Amino acid sequence: MLRGRLLTESLRVGGEVRVASLRVVRLSREDVSASTSPAQPGIWTFVDFEAPDEAADDLAAALAGALIGDQGWYADFEVGDDHVVVFAGRVFRYVKGDEAGRKAAVEYGRATGVPEHQWDWAD
Repeated sequence: MLRGRLLTESLRVGGEVRVASLRVVRLSREDVSASTSPAQPGIWTFVDFEAPDEAADDLAAALAGALIGDQGWYADFEVGDDHVVVFAGRVFRYVKGDEAGRKAAVEYGRATGVPEHQWDWAD
């Protein structure tokens, strides 16, 4: 079972993530104003989700098509031993612990404006 998190604020207007087997397991809203970039709002809505492993490619494609591309947003999920990090129009998938794979995702994220302290996922 793949598991991940999406912030609703990261979706572009008109963006849609539709994957038949995707299931929301938790919704929460938090004040994160102490750790956002100037382009990001101070309150975020977290959507924790899961789906069968077989949905990973469909989910990555749906997220890549739905995320805002110019304000430092990404979504990520774990599937098996892999970590998938998705930006608007770009997907990185690497085996957890692969420093080169993580580095490629982080460097791309830096270029899109993701603040340093938001690279908090565990591999």
